[in-house]
Amino acid sequence: MDRLIDAATGYPTAVLTALLLVVLVYWLLALVGWVDFESTGIDLEFAPQTEGEVGELSTLAGYVMALGLSGVPFSIVVSVLVLVAWTLSCLAGEWLMPLVPTLLLQIVVGTGVLLLSVALAILATALLVRPLRGLFVTHQAMGNASLVGQTCVVLSQRVDERHGHAEVAQRGANLQIQVHAETPNTLSKGTPAYILEYDAAANRYLIRAMP
Repeated sequence: MDRLIDAATGYPTAVLTALLLVVLVYWLLALVGWVDFESTGIDLEFAPQTEGEVGELSTLAGYVMALGLSGVPFSIVVSVLVLVAWTLSCLAGEWLMPLVPTLLLQIVVGTGVLLLSVALAILATALLVRPLRGLFVTHQAMGNASLVGQTCVVLSQRVDERHGHAEVAQRGANLQIQVHAETPNTLSKGTPAYILEYDAAANRYLIRAMP
């Protein structure tokens, strides 16, 4: 146990121990509801920057996607990465670092252990979080304006400038909407029609009979 404590508090694991403590505090705050662990993520849509910055960000985005780290909350990725890196570095600090004779060599070897632990942790994290991506898929709700351009079937006996109902075929349950149309027209119950535009103020759609 003493060797483990010495390894966790000695170089290079002490660096990762500090990060691990930060991660633990973060999750404690998440448990009490002070932070939202899904509030931040690896976002590959960057705001316009200078030409050099765009190239660097594009390269970073490519690495993130290639490693499979996208699609999972950033807090989870960082937590797994720090935990894995800390474990690898701690094992090396417990079994390898005591064999290094001088302080200078301990610094050199310790730095190598730190870099290697982080590199291996990135690969391990990619494998561990990749199956979790399906749990964090965000489904965008269909907006009213998204129905424009689709077809519908008239449900009411007539459709004029003030009155009308129609149904839009969707996966699962069909949608019933309020519609209106210019008169005169041939729209009646069961007539197929195009949805031309959406009136947000009146919450209804302008339709036209199909040829």
